[in-house]
Amino acid sequence: MNTDVKLQNEAMHVLKLTSRTFYIPIKLLNPTLRKIVGSAYLCMRAIDEIEDHEALHPETKQLLLRTTSELLKTKFDDHAYKQLLQPYENLLPEVTLRLGDWLSICPTVFLEKVQESTSIMADGMAKWVEKDWLVKNKEDLDEYTYYVAGLVGVMLSDIWQLYDGTKTDRELAIAYGRGLQVVNMLRNQDEDADRGVHYIPDGWTRADMFKYAELNLNRAEEYIDSITTKNILLFCKIPHSLAKKTLKSLSGGKEKMERSEVETTVDEIVNSL
Repeated sequence: MNTDVKLQNEAMHVLKLTSRTFYIPIKLLNPTLRKIVGSAYLCMRAIDEIEDHEALHPETKQLLLRTTSELLKTKFDDHAYKQLLQPYENLLPEVTLRLGDWLSICPTVFLEKVQESTSIMADGMAKWVEKDWLVKNKEDLDEYTYYVAGLVGVMLSDIWQLYDGTKTDRELAIAYGRGLQVVNMLRNQDEDADRGVHYIPDGWTRADMFKYAELNLNRAEEYIDSITTKNILLFCKIPHSLAKKTLKSLSGGKEKMERSEVETTVDEIVNSL
């Protein structure tokens, strides 16, 4: 098997293991966009696993994230990256250890954007590890969700424009990423609390977080409505629809959507375009 094809297949396998939600829409992208977005998602997931890791000391997380951020600012030195992770390679997952591989599958024209966005995210995550994820007010919540998700929306907007000239509003793109992230926060609230992380601003209730999620998901609809390229539209609609239905399930007391409901939702979107 061709090395590039083998690596692409491995990337999709790791993607499926780390996120079924994003595996579905990424798999439906055309081959070029699948490489770009798949690479970007895996790179960001690689650093996310460092931020969330329960066994790593906060100072270690900051070192790994900030050093990775610096490595991403120039031609990526995979040897230096592997040396950085070597003391922790038995703790870290495959998606993190293989950051260099995920960068290598990204088409050259888009690589700088993927590296830049991942670098900014890694540095932002390091700042929030240092702050012990203490979200005190809406401004803090806005900042944290920008670094870990709104930034993804901006990066995707830049990718769409580089790909075929598709132009989207950056603020709406941030809302798109932010909306998906806050739904995840609500879904994982108890799990986060168990590891000492509390994303709800002082004085806010869970209902306030639901309103915050709904506001951003509604703005995300404006973002989606501005897209005319069918393949990109398909990609954007699926996570958004799943997030909206997950929010509805959570408000009804369920932990998540049923698998059959996920499959039906995806089928409905695919058949509507």
